Amino acid sequence: MKTRHFLLTLLASATALLGTGTASAQQQRPIRLVVPYAAGGPIDNTARILAERVKDTLGPVIIDNKPGAGGNIGADIVAKAPPDGLTIGIAATATNAVNPWLYNKIPFNAATDFAPITQMVRVPNVLVMNADTAKRLNINSVADLIRYAKANPAKLNYGSGGNGSAGHLAGELFKKEAGIFAVHIPYNGGSPAQLALISGQVDFNFDNLATAAPNIRSGKLKAIAVTTLQRSSSLPEVPPIADTLKGFSIDTWWGLVAPAGTPHDVVVKLNQAFVAALNAPETKTRFAGLLAEPVASSPEQFGAFMKSELAKYEAVVKATGAKVD
Repeated sequence: MKTRHFLLTLLASATALLGTGTASAQQQRPIRLVVPYAAGGPIDNTARILAERVKDTLGPVIIDNKPGAGGNIGADIVAKAPPDGLTIGIAATATNAVNPWLYNKIPFNAATDFAPITQMVRVPNVLVMNADTAKRLNINSVADLIRYAKANPAKLNYGSGGNGSAGHLAGELFKKEAGIFAVHIPYNGGSPAQLALISGQVDFNFDNLATAAPNIRSGKLKAIAVTTLQRSSSLPEVPPIADTLKGFSIDTWWGLVAPAGTPHDVVVKLNQAFVAALNAPETKTRFAGLLAEPVASSPEQFGAFMKSELAKYEAVVKATGAKVD
């Protein structure tokens, strides 16, 4: 009997240890963070910075780049992943606000297939002119540009990275709000559009601040205004368009989402870890180097923000008539 009792006790202890080991192993399973764009870009870089900062709280976070179809491939992977908190992803202006209206068929529902965690970043766009053109036309402000455009219908043009691109949509929204007309000239990507502006082939562009900044500093481009509601800390001397056109806002943003149905307590845990990472001084310093502004928010705030952006871009995309497929 003593031997049997000893064996049963030993078996129970082993089972308990095995259970503890299993639970520990489950806790250490890495989180997969799907980035729907190629490695090396600003979205990928900010995701990697945050993944490094949350490892002590959440364990390892593995970045999984899944580019393609304007971000739709990666977003769809997140939408269809098990809602267990082990797969999360990036939601961005394109995937969750523009693409649902730009593509005739999209494999996920931007409004219902994701559980918001927190916004991560806001990157201002900037209205820039060829510096020589601005000097020749005596345009130094948004009001000057609007005044000239109204006095000279269809004489101004602007370039973008293509139909449906962020620069195109910003330009069309600006024309609508300002009550002006300017000819849109689409290029095959943001770099050719910027080269066209620098060479004087087009008069103005709406560009990402990080991309435009070197040419603004060199004096080739003149920064007229930023597209955020307030001045950007990265370009504090340049006013927002909203100072002239009330409420104008069309900046670039991205944040973190989980699949819809992820338990609330899991979302809260993820939110707390990533918000702490976003608020860390080191993060703010590193993001500043990318000309990106950290934006920490609650799941509810980020969800409401994405809903409003989806509605805003519906009107903008439909006004342009832009389609990808």
